[in-house]
Amino acid sequence: MNIFTHIRNNIIKALDNLVEQGKIPAGLTTDRVVAEPPRDAAHGDAATNAAMVLASQAGMKPRQFAEILAEELKTLPIVENVEIAGPGFVNLRLSGAFWDSCLREILEQGTRFGSSDMGKGQKKNVEFVSANPTGPMHVGHSRGAVFGDALASLLEKAGYDVTREYYINDAGAQVDVLARSAYLRYEEALGKDIGAIPEGLYPGEYLIPVGKELAEKDGDKWLDKPESEWLAYFRKFAIDKMMDMIRDDLAALGIKFDVFSSERTLVEGGKIDEVIEFLRGKGLIYEGVLEPPKGKLPDDWEPRPQTLFKATEFGDDVDRALKKSNGFQTYFASDMAYHLDKYRRGFADMINVWGADHAGYVKRLQAAVKALTDGKAKLDVRLCQMVNLVCNGEPIKMSKRAGRFVTLRDMVDAVGKDVMRFIMLTRKNDAHLDFDVEKVKEQSKDNPVFYVNYAFARARSVRRRATEMFSGRDLSLQALSKADFSLLTDEAEVSLIRLLADFPRQIEIAAAAHEPHRIAYYLGDVAAAFHGLWNKGKDNTELRFLEQDKEALSMARLGLVEAAAVVIQSGLDVFGVIPAEEM
Repeated sequence: MNIFTHIRNNIIKALDNLVEQGKIPAGLTTDRVVAEPPRDAAHGDAATNAAMVLASQAGMKPRQFAEILAEELKTLPIVENVEIAGPGFVNLRLSGAFWDSCLREILEQGTRFGSSDMGKGQKKNVEFVSANPTGPMHVGHSRGAVFGDALASLLEKAGYDVTREYYINDAGAQVDVLARSAYLRYEEALGKDIGAIPEGLYPGEYLIPVGKELAEKDGDKWLDKPESEWLAYFRKFAIDKMMDMIRDDLAALGIKFDVFSSERTLVEGGKIDEVIEFLRGKGLIYEGVLEPPKGKLPDDWEPRPQTLFKATEFGDDVDRALKKSNGFQTYFASDMAYHLDKYRRGFADMINVWGADHAGYVKRLQAAVKALTDGKAKLDVRLCQMVNLVCNGEPIKMSKRAGRFVTLRDMVDAVGKDVMRFIMLTRKNDAHLDFDVEKVKEQSKDNPVFYVNYAFARARSVRRRATEMFSGRDLSLQALSKADFSLLTDEAEVSLIRLLADFPRQIEIAAAAHEPHRIAYYLGDVAAAFHGLWNKGKDNTELRFLEQDKEALSMARLGLVEAAAVVIQSGLDVFGVIPAEEM
């Protein structure tokens, strides 16, 4: 339950009561009425703008309207006190019984807590990774992979029907280069001295096993044959092997896709010509020559007549080429066909996760989606900045062109799946991220992975002590939900309850913004509040979680500890991270 949605519903009910009482007129439009945390926590637990947005409709001054509303809100069971601030904002302080009920709800729901029906089952397609199938995934791919997977989980938690999709770029020139590189390794496997890898081919050693497998499978069948005979065969074989490798790497990071879509399938199925004719039928295609853009010329510009899409009619800066003068289709045409295919598969809400180097491509593809769907579909592109890989503060140099790079699997093996996933989500996706392979192993509050995990492990240690201290007692979450939480009166205890109760709202905010890093920040706040309460118990014996001769109070405090663990685990579930039981 989003407590602020619950509070708003109570405010709307209070307004309805005032209408029935004849104190305010009927027919007021309440769409803009909100309940939200006050800017200053000292002002209460919630604030509403109801008087500010409804007063003029009611023919009143905001302060006058606020006074009438405040009197009605005071009668609500969940409200302890009401104050009017400034010209008419209404601040609410909620009752202890309300916070007790929130704690009870966390324990009753377990890790389902935080789930929302905000999405109402709406379909969303999250396309991410989509790395060219020309080699193993390197550490730079990991950020988009983790971000996309966590965003998909976050949206599922918020009630959306999510499909995770990988688009295989298997129709461009780069896969022909892959095939030629594999052929070179095939020759090598058959004993030919290939010398230095020629410029323009992939030098990585990851193709050596591919060449050996081809040699074992086909012998010298393809040796000294013209490229036209073996290129398609080697291309498919190498792509399949690279995709097997990519799937394995992603699985090591805890990522699985629902759909793998192939660019080559679109090309061979005539879908690109189909989309061009579709746009032509809408009057959005013409033959023309583009003006040269200022600065660096893009790959799709040439000073000759081309088949152009009227992208400027849909918010782009210039019109875009779909076919070059030689008749070859552009990458953009393929991408248009792919996104129309997604729309026709039922996805009117699409999210693409790209590297920051694709920023210049965003506006044109959003224009394309708008044109292809008559504005019925929307495309949100999330750009992920580079990961700066360092070790003890020193940068680790990488060169994919030279075949020297740190693979995703290398990093998973070095620091573990859970650490890698959490760290990738500790910064907003469009901010640079420094990943220090030694620092993430430190056991300190400066390491967010350790700090959150330590809070969970501490909670588990309290439970183990409780099992020994109160042997034979039912300490299940359901049993603890019946504890007397009115005994929790210390401000640190109450503050932690308020923070835990806010989890569903945090899920909805992060899902609406497509920003899973917000949950990392929130979990850090929960961990800090829990560690703070733990430390208070060390300094003040009256605040210890467990005391043999104060069983009722111990059960209430254990309920709070377990609720903290539930929220941390629920949040980490969104990230695909398994919390540490012991540290």
